Amino acid sequence: MDPPFHEAYKTLLAERAAAATGAKGASDVVLTVVEEWDLPLVDLERLTAGKVEEVEQCKNDIITASKEWGFFQVVNHGISNQLLAKMRAKQIELFKQPFERKSKEDQFSNFSAGSYRWGTPSATSITQLSWSEAFHVSLSDILGTNGSDDDDLRSTMEEYAGKVSRLAQKLAEILGENLGRSSKFFVENCVPSTCYLRMNRYPPCHVPGQIFGLMPHTDSDFLTILHQDQVGGLELVKDGKWIAVKPNPQALIINIGDLFQVWSNDEYKSVEHRVVTNSKKERYSIAYFLCPWSETVIKSKSEPGVYRRFSFREFRNQVQEDVRKYGYKIGLPRFVL
Repeated sequence: MDPPFHEAYKTLLAERAAAATGAKGASDVVLTVVEEWDLPLVDLERLTAGKVEEVEQCKNDIITASKEWGFFQVVNHGISNQLLAKMRAKQIELFKQPFERKSKEDQFSNFSAGSYRWGTPSATSITQLSWSEAFHVSLSDILGTNGSDDDDLRSTMEEYAGKVSRLAQKLAEILGENLGRSSKFFVENCVPSTCYLRMNRYPPCHVPGQIFGLMPHTDSDFLTILHQDQVGGLELVKDGKWIAVKPNPQALIINIGDLFQVWSNDEYKSVEHRVVTNSKKERYSIAYFLCPWSETVIKSKSEPGVYRRFSFREFRNQVQEDVRKYGYKIGLPRFVL
């Protein structure tokens, strides 16, 4: 069921082996063990069940974490443990399909062609290789479309996507209003046809600590909501150093994307993060990406802005071009004034 990593990246793996024996010119990466931290924890129950003071404190906690960390975790988020467990079970069932079947996702799962992805096609060195596979699915492929009534995967994804979309809208509205933005913006601009679910699987890797599960990057959206298992492996940059995120079975992880960093004129932080590999255990996660229409103009909240104005289409096209050309995303530095 695993993608053919060893065959596709034979040359890069050979270079790593050569580096281990001291051969000149060989590329390699060594990931050191980093300290495990708890992310800031926000109890969202205070938004509906609390007094006015508790509501405002909850909003302030979300805003503060977005400024100081760019990452936080939420509990009492409105998505039941039963639904999370069912979503995880259906996700595992999907990834257990043979590779040849998964790679024809538009035929067996009715997802759009190109939804199934693995590795890093543009990798030119071991540092650019991601040891993972994913289904990157538009919500328009899930919500009220082709699936039959007995399609359990699709119905589970539809239920999950609906709930996580509402959570994303709620959090984005809080963060946007703090910047003086209209509360209607996300409802009007971030709709099912522009947002995505990405189901991830990280197979065991025979050279853990030397190959990424997902190479370092920032997210090209407003915000991301992540549900991960308890294996661990997510790491992020805090105060200039990498830290590991301690899994919390009751929480969802929220992280700020590039677009919110631009909107906030660098008040909110879109933080670099990565996934490291494990030699024995596979890891699963599912991410929701809150993205706008392609023609939505992104600009800073105040002048002078740190970044020039750009459309989401322009930003996304530049990211894709850089990945094709260099093997990695450059992102916001391309748009600094």
